[in-house]
Amino acid sequence: MYKLLIFDWDGTVIDSTARIISSMQAAALDCEFPVPSSASVMNIIGLGLPEAIRILIPDIDDSGIEQMRVQYGHHFLGVNETPTPLFPGVQNTLESMHAKGMRMAVATGKSRRGLDRAFAQTGLAYLFEISRCADETISKPNPLMLEEILAETGVLASEAIMIGDTEYDLEMGKRAGMDVIAVSYGAHHIDRLKGFDPVLEVDNFPELEHWLDSKGAFA
Repeated sequence: MYKLLIFDWDGTVIDSTARIISSMQAAALDCEFPVPSSASVMNIIGLGLPEAIRILIPDIDDSGIEQMRVQYGHHFLGVNETPTPLFPGVQNTLESMHAKGMRMAVATGKSRRGLDRAFAQTGLAYLFEISRCADETISKPNPLMLEEILAETGVLASEAIMIGDTEYDLEMGKRAGMDVIAVSYGAHHIDRLKGFDPVLEVDNFPELEHWLDSKGAFA
C-alpha cells in the first residue's frame, strides 16, 4: 500500500486559478504582449513558468520570457489581491492524515519563492516531508521532480501516488511509474484526466482520506 502521497499545489490544495489567470494577463499587458484568454491560461496551469509563457506566447524570446516572469511574480506575489483559499476540507484532511502517520510531499509548477510564501500563509509546511518546485528541477510533465522526491525519501514508485488536477500532474506521475489520483475541481476538466487511468477521481478533498482508509493505508 502507499507510503507517500505527493500533491500538486495550485488547483489541488489551494484555489488559485483566478489569481493565476489575472496575474498572467496583467503581466502580458505590462509587457505589451498579446493578452491570453482565461481558457489559455487555465490550460498551462501546472507547468513551470517559462514553459507556460512559451505556450501562451509562442514566438517570445528569452528576454521576453524574463520580462513576463518578473511581471507575473510582481502581480501574483505582490499587487494581485485575488484570494487563494484552501479548498474545502484540505487543512483538516491533511492534518488528519499526517496524524495517522502518512508521509506527504509536494511537487509543483510553482517557484520555490512562491511555494515558500504559500507555506507561510497557510501554515501547512510542517505537514510535508519534502517538496520540489519547477525552478529547482525540470518542469512537469517530465518525471524528474518525482524521481528526486523518491530518491530522497527512499520510497519506491509503486509505494507512492501523485495527486493533481491537470494532465501535467497525471502524466508526470505515470511517467514516474506511479499510480495517480485526479481531482475534478481544479484547472483541467475531469474528462481530460480520465485518459491517465487514475485509481481514484476526487470531487472533494476529504474523499482522499476516506478512500485511503478503505484501502488500509493507515493500518
